[in-house]
Amino acid sequence: MKLTTRLLAGGVLALGVISAHAADITGAGATFPAPVYAKWAEAYKAATGHSVNYQAIGSGGGIKQITAKTVDFGASDDPMKGPDLDKNGLLQFPAVIGGIVAVVNLPGVQPGRMKLTGEVLADIYRGAVTKWNDAKIAGLNPGVKLPSTAITLVYRSDSSGTTAGFTDYLAQVSGAFKSEIGAGKTVDWKAGVGGKGNAGVAANVTKIDGAIGYVEFAYAKQNRMTHTAMVNRDGKTVQPDDKTFAAAAANANWNAAPGFGVNLNNQPGDQAWPMTSASFILMHKVAEKPERSFEALKFFQWALNKGQNLALELDYVPLPAVVVKQIEASWKDIRDASGKSVIAAAH
Repeated sequence: MKLTTRLLAGGVLALGVISAHAADITGAGATFPAPVYAKWAEAYKAATGHSVNYQAIGSGGGIKQITAKTVDFGASDDPMKGPDLDKNGLLQFPAVIGGIVAVVNLPGVQPGRMKLTGEVLADIYRGAVTKWNDAKIAGLNPGVKLPSTAITLVYRSDSSGTTAGFTDYLAQVSGAFKSEIGAGKTVDWKAGVGGKGNAGVAANVTKIDGAIGYVEFAYAKQNRMTHTAMVNRDGKTVQPDDKTFAAAAANANWNAAPGFGVNLNNQPGDQAWPMTSASFILMHKVAEKPERSFEALKFFQWALNKGQNLALELDYVPLPAVVVKQIEASWKDIRDASGKSVIAAAH
């Protein structure tokens, strides 16, 4: 299902004003951050002016559209590697941090009551565990009434950063999963039902008894779905929320990879949620329409500085202030055809 979020752009921010009649902005990509983008849009209407039309079509689609220059910014939960950024002339920066959760449709099982390890979750998704009362699941959940229902796998049918993050984690904790399924924005699942976007996966899990899927946590909350707890790298059982996502990101070295593209999966720490990732924005370093690039940067400046509380309400995690400063500093590399910084040109 295509989710379109209209983000209203306006107001005078620290970047200045490039034009009294700036163009509308378009973006496309990841569904992972769509709930928080919607929240940001609602709040940003207080500063109405110009609109940003965001189509949540999946990370793969977002990368294709920004590479083809059909949008002003792309969004991906699977960070682009340095050589690909250079090849395509793109600048990349994170916008928000969130967590992926396993969600199940099991009558009588309350959200967060059942727990899984990464290894058992990998066994489920590679088809080695096919019944909910399998000994591997039951052994982790004494006192939880588990049915003999067959497990129906639900996965993303589109090119997805959520799939990239989910399969990356499972490949880290399970050699069998890594060799049989692998990791990436698309993989060859052995069985199951596909859904487009986080919303499509959530809808299919809700409809199918015995189903399991993976979505960004905000989708689980908004749809009142049953998520599982997870046993993390340090052997602690943790629940998904902004605190456990923040714990996973606490020791991140954002300078360790080009474009801030760090991996937050399977981090150490008693409180760390094991499937945590950032969502990234991609923009061209050479702006064919500088006024549009400026308007996009103006919106993201607002989001990174004034949208933190709205992100927290949905259990996303705002980026640390020091990282925001680094991101804003990186924007000087977005230039017009003459080589002048889009930000400098705005003053």
